[in-house]
Amino acid sequence: MSNDHPSSEDDHEHVAQEFAQLVTGVQQYLMQEQDLFGNIIYPADGHLESKKEIPSAGYPKEPWTGKASLQELNSAICECQKCPLGATRNKFVFGVGNPHAGLVLVGEAPGADEDAQGEPFVGRAGQLLNKILEAINFKREDVYICNILKCRPPNNRDPQPAEVEQCEPYLWKQLEIIKPKIILCLGRISAQVLLKTTDSLTKLREGVHDYRGIPLMVTYHPAALLRNPNWKRPTWEDVQRMRKMYDELKSK
Repeated sequence: MSNDHPSSEDDHEHVAQEFAQLVTGVQQYLMQEQDLFGNIIYPADGHLESKKEIPSAGYPKEPWTGKASLQELNSAICECQKCPLGATRNKFVFGVGNPHAGLVLVGEAPGADEDAQGEPFVGRAGQLLNKILEAINFKREDVYICNILKCRPPNNRDPQPAEVEQCEPYLWKQLEIIKPKIILCLGRISAQVLLKTTDSLTKLREGVHDYRGIPLMVTYHPAALLRNPNWKRPTWEDVQRMRKMYDELKSK
């Protein structure tokens, strides 16, 4: 006689599949929320209270602060051991691109591919970034690309405040040398660091900010787009606005 009812084993397998799908869904949701807001759980209405502007401490009294070119600066700091990341990195990831670029793109930190090759944005996220740039008529070599941190954090975790404190002055010097017309922050973390705020990525994307007299705009990190393809359209809108402002600034 046939048995039309599922076995207990089938029931367990079905429950296990449903649980696995639930876990995957929760993980995706939490990663999306982290991209937008960070590791803090915020109120449902999305209200965020920004930190008061924190003045920068200024450059340390070190020889590299007097360097006049990116090449000289890189040579002076590439052996940096100021924080523990210096002992765990494979390669120091200084930055790449046009030393006189009108546009500088700033991410948060190198990943595994970048740590291996010594160049920012060379993995899947970097390939997507290249396509985004091409879509607004930029070549990779036209712009300058760098990160807040020059060394990869273990397991691609977020940069820690002490690491940022040691490494951010290098970025200040890079920007001082390049003198870009506009900065585009890729992701929440780089924008929060440069603007000294806790605002969400959603809020940061809303307008044009001022960074030491340089217009600064914010969009999604390419790695976040790989996890959440629905964010590709708003990213396209962001970079179109950025390109328009860039052209206006270049024409002045």
